[in-house]
Amino acid sequence: MDKTDFNLILTDLATIPHRLDEFAWEPLVPGVERSPLHQDAAGHTKLALLRYASGATVPEHLHAGMEYIQILAGSQQDERGVYRAGTLLVSFPGSSHRIASPDGCVALAIWESPVCFVSSDRT
Repeated sequence: MDKTDFNLILTDLATIPHRLDEFAWEPLVPGVERSPLHQDAAGHTKLALLRYASGATVPEHLHAGMEYIQILAGSQQDERGVYRAGTLLVSFPGSSHRIASPDGCVALAIWESPVCFVSSDRT
């Protein structure tokens, strides 16, 4: 693919955590904000930055499609372990987990399909 075919180019991924004021943020769940970078025709966010405050959690959710999370700064954890900056997480369709970020985190997320929260505990 030629570079002229790209509609979005993110440069210097490692510096994004130092440039967070360049992005527009909206609440996702308490303590977690997202900055949508691309949405599909139906309005579903396909690519976003995620910013976790210290102590933030995301309730259990099911992955309807592939999810790719690149940890850019800080760390997050789930039932399987702790993931620090530089880690790429790939969640397959049908998998589920809860996320916590005791010290805060910045991540780049790519979703094939929207996630489905298992409970209504998003507040």
